[in-house]
Amino acid sequence: MTPEELEKRKKALANPTTAKVIKYMARAQVRVFKLTGGRIGSKWRIGAGFRKPVPTLLLEHVGRKSGTRFVTPLLYLVDGRNVVVVASQGGLPKNPQWYPNLVANPDTTVQIRTEKRAVRAHTASPEERAELWPKLVELYADFEVYQQCTDRVIPVVVLEPR
Repeated sequence: MTPEELEKRKKALANPTTAKVIKYMARAQVRVFKLTGGRIGSKWRIGAGFRKPVPTLLLEHVGRKSGTRFVTPLLYLVDGRNVVVVASQGGLPKNPQWYPNLVANPDTTVQIRTEKRAVRAHTASPEERAELWPKLVELYADFEVYQQCTDRVIPVVVLEPR
């Protein structure tokens, strides 16, 4: 990505409409995923996923302030018995809401197609992140672009079976 393209992308991410579009697209994807048992919505085919579709799961999380249960679609990587997700939010300046919710309430469930799994979340240590990040970028190259677009270190979350 050229410096000009990167600046253009950062400007687009700074637009408040971008976060709203992400939010509504996610809601639609959750609805379709649930209605079809993951037959539709379990592969991400946007950006780097256009030519190399990426698996998508549904993450349940409880609002740390509201106690409300939410469901968010996320790209994921299988790493042994664990599932790994990334709190990228497309490179926006702030972490997505699901991330601090998981930090506050790490015991949760994910749905992969029709299978629900009980998991416990933890943020990858710097060493874990260094090992997982290249695998995640191989899975979905745009993760590297997202990291270039933000000043925050994008959290990597490991979901261990419980």
